[in-house]
Amino acid sequence: MNHKIAFITGATSGIGKASAELFAKNGYDIIITGRRKERLDEFSAQLKSAYKVDVLSLNFDVRSLKEVEAAINSIPDNWKKITVLLNNAGLAAGLNTIQDGLVDDWERMIDTNIKGLLYMTRNLAPIMIQNGFGHIINIGSIAGKEVYANGNVYCATKHAVDALNKGMRIDLLPHNIKVTAINPGMVETEFSVVRFAGDEDRAKSVYKGLQPLLPEDIAETVYWVASRPAHVNINDIIIMPTVQGNSTTTIRK
Repeated sequence: MNHKIAFITGATSGIGKASAELFAKNGYDIIITGRRKERLDEFSAQLKSAYKVDVLSLNFDVRSLKEVEAAINSIPDNWKKITVLLNNAGLAAGLNTIQDGLVDDWERMIDTNIKGLLYMTRNLAPIMIQNGFGHIINIGSIAGKEVYANGNVYCATKHAVDALNKGMRIDLLPHNIKVTAINPGMVETEFSVVRFAGDEDRAKSVYKGLQPLLPEDIAETVYWVASRPAHVNINDIIIMPTVQGNSTTTIRK
């Protein structure tokens, strides 16, 4: 075991996967979580082979409090000196007006983006407090700073993440726990494929004619935040592609 451990939710794709790779490359042992066990096992083997680090793989859904509690309780003692928690698991579902919204989509976003983040933090923050150190990094969104047409509930969930990040910062201040929010603009991951229920053509159109951020761009930001000196806390970052001015203003070729 190394002396540094990064715990990353939603690690089987996108920002979570890129972040796990970067932390492993820099000598962190990694705890990865995800709902897709096959992907999780495959990625775990890749990390071990490529970076010669220890990897603990936890297969559960952050939307289930019972699954979160069982997973955290299963962590061996030698894995509990967690340096960084990256609350990355999140999604958008649908792009409808409020009056045409699908309640199942709403609940999926609320359960993942808000409650999942809360469940993870509630179960891991006490461990960090007991350790006397730790850093919680929450992946928000430009949608947590603005509201755009048809983004209603997704934007609401990311506004909640923004508020929770600020609340965590205050509550954990006496315990030497750092808290940071990273709020990206357009990042090309599985995000739009999920939002459009697997419609890959529609998902690709979101990024057509422009250069979006890549998962590796956000991973570099996550790692930079986590690697600041002990006396430095980055509270909040908004990171956008050069061609994106706000949530709806872009330059396309």
